[in-house]
Amino acid sequence: MFEKILIANRGEIALRIQRACREMGIKTVVVHSEADADAKYVKLADESVCIGPAPSNQSYLNIPAIISAAEVTDAQAIHPGYGFLSENADFSERVEKCGFVFIGPKAETIRLMGDKVSAKIAMRKAGVPCVPGVEGALPDNPAEIIKIARSIGYPVIIKAAGGGGGRGMRVVHTEAALLGAVTMTRSEAQAAFNNPMVYMEKYLENPRHIEFQILADQHGNAVYLGERDCSMQRRNQKIIEEAPAPLLNARLRNKIGERCAEACRKIGYRGAGTFEFLYEKGEFFFIEMNTRVQVEHPVTEMITGIDIVRQQILIAAGEKMTLRQRDIQMRGHAIECRINAEHPYKFTPSPGRITSWHAPGGPGIRVDSHAYNNYYVPQHYDSMVGKVIAYGDTREQAMARMRTALSEMAVEGIETNIPLHRELLLDAAFMGGGTSIHYLEERLAKRNKDK
Repeated sequence: MFEKILIANRGEIALRIQRACREMGIKTVVVHSEADADAKYVKLADESVCIGPAPSNQSYLNIPAIISAAEVTDAQAIHPGYGFLSENADFSERVEKCGFVFIGPKAETIRLMGDKVSAKIAMRKAGVPCVPGVEGALPDNPAEIIKIARSIGYPVIIKAAGGGGGRGMRVVHTEAALLGAVTMTRSEAQAAFNNPMVYMEKYLENPRHIEFQILADQHGNAVYLGERDCSMQRRNQKIIEEAPAPLLNARLRNKIGERCAEACRKIGYRGAGTFEFLYEKGEFFFIEMNTRVQVEHPVTEMITGIDIVRQQILIAAGEKMTLRQRDIQMRGHAIECRINAEHPYKFTPSPGRITSWHAPGGPGIRVDSHAYNNYYVPQHYDSMVGKVIAYGDTREQAMARMRTALSEMAVEGIETNIPLHRELLLDAAFMGGGTSIHYLEERLAKRNKDK
């Protein structure tokens, strides 16, 4: 087992990883920007290294600085968390070549699954159901593009092969708009991902977003830990997540979960990962795989009792998983609300000093956050300042506990999206379960229209 791990991230996930390490008796090194010098996890770390100024391209995305920090502190492994360099194959490769262990998949696996075209080809070979669409990247010939779209049927969606996080995609409803959309998406893909390759698939008009959590080791073992429903989102950014997915039968869950686990065995996957699907009319369609820990991993931990970050560390250390599929039991229900420093309805960022921070508590409540009284929320990074997770024996109990938790939570000095969460936890459609990925956008549009 590792004696010292460097955490190459910030915010609540840096603190989450640190907690797992401390529980396992592993020392931690935290790298940080100048803007995060006073962060809680920096103060709690065994060692900390400032790796640059506030802008992330000069600090958290600065590969040489992170590698140097690992070298001078004698760390043995690097945990990338989520975001930043967590799915950067070049970073994973550099970490391993410099003699450290990357706590995540091998570089070649990250490349395979990071390219949406190669990922879909690999998943089709493994028997994972995919959205109907073109097998590879779109050709340059306009006539061929039109022919492909006609064979799929409108509406279609054009996606960047190297995209992610909801960026690099465009919906096309008519043939007249097709070629222009392809050109624009290619241009955006080149600018955002340095990869102009795009592909086309059928646009599902009213799907849910359901994802499966997996764990796999280098010894050929793979298990799935059930699924999460992440359909409550805005501009492809998740806001509320829950596990298990409402109104999903166990037979279908097990069928898709086993296919995900088998796909991991076939591609030689190592670590924690998430298969993301669109779910419509009783069918699952693979859209991408995230080769890292997810923001929403706590809801899975709550219903399975499995510490996913701990498992990541054990797997990276080369240990054989003791978990078997028959050992994994899902009990109860969990819901997570992302608490963001932003206006609850305009969604404009609200950086600044938190003058008062009161986190909720009580049975079944977990708060993952690096924030505290007098903490300054920097303007340079993602606006999320924490997550509130509520667990209950039933979905109804989990929702009731979340309502209570949100009513108790008080954050002053900055704006947060807590008022929006309070509304959604009383929304009849959400309470019924099974809302689509478009529901929140439509609800917000109606709210603005009615004002």
